[in-house]
Amino acid sequence: MRERNHFIGVWLDEKEYRHLNQLCSTSGLNASAVLRQILSGTQLRPRPPDQYAALLRELSAIGNNINQIAYWANAQRSISQPEIVDAAALARKAWELVKNGL
Repeated sequence: MRERNHFIGVWLDEKEYRHLNQLCSTSGLNASAVLRQILSGTQLRPRPPDQYAALLRELSAIGNNINQIAYWANAQRSISQPEIVDAAALARKAWELVKNGL
């Protein structure tokens, strides 16, 4: 059974139609969802950039690597200079991805 039982058709002029399409394009939602969000008073937010998912995966991998280095350093009670350089390089790479990706 449908969750929403009431249908309302709306006639729009060209300017209103273009504006609705722009909102749909920006938010990544269809027209029905955009109108429901506007009616409920929810602020429409732009859809995250396409690179966002890749950026999150990369940051997660970098975080895992840094955690592994920290765990190993804690277990060995020491960390070598190359490992510190690697961790710093991963952090710099993350910074560059965030800076350039978003």
